[in-house]
Amino acid sequence: MALMVVAGLGLDPWDVFHQGVAQRASLSFGSVTALTGAAVLVLWIPIRQRPGVGTVANVVVIALAVDTSLALLPEPDALAARIPVMLFAVVLNALATALYIGAGLGPGPRDGLMTGLVGRSGLSVRLVRTGIEVAVLATGWMLGGTVGVGTVVYALGIGPLIQLMMRVMPGPRRGQPGAGPVTCTPTGADDTQAGPAACAAST
Repeated sequence: MALMVVAGLGLDPWDVFHQGVAQRASLSFGSVTALTGAAVLVLWIPIRQRPGVGTVANVVVIALAVDTSLALLPEPDALAARIPVMLFAVVLNALATALYIGAGLGPGPRDGLMTGLVGRSGLSVRLVRTGIEVAVLATGWMLGGTVGVGTVVYALGIGPLIQLMMRVMPGPRRGQPGAGPVTCTPTGADDTQAGPAACAAST
């Protein structure tokens, strides 16, 4: 999040929303991410997602980390430096998402919403994630959040990147926090190792 902000080329869709709310409510960026995470958890109820340690850590740690990082990270002036920072932020976010979902300790609120919808709908991670990002982006833009080329790169790239990385990452074990019903068994995978995220990534 902080890298996208300091790159200055547009925020990812959720952060466009966070920024728009922060400006209207006069709250810190990190505070809004925590409040949004808590609100998104309510949407887990109808899709029967279960929170875990990773879910709680996501809400608390990200709020603290993003405000601290924004206070410490320098802001590059040259466009030649800002572009790779923005691209690295997108790839790093996709890798981190695949890693902590694969750890099976409970996804963050926003990613739990994604995996829950994937498990219930049978749609691909790419399609569900992109749909969520576009809806959040539109809302954030109307609230006054900043949209730029980085926003477009993130919105179009994050879904395919997560799906690609999850192909080589194990999904949550059945019965772990954040794991849902197994809907498929990817080729070469043991059924007990394949959670909904792994199955969705194989479609």
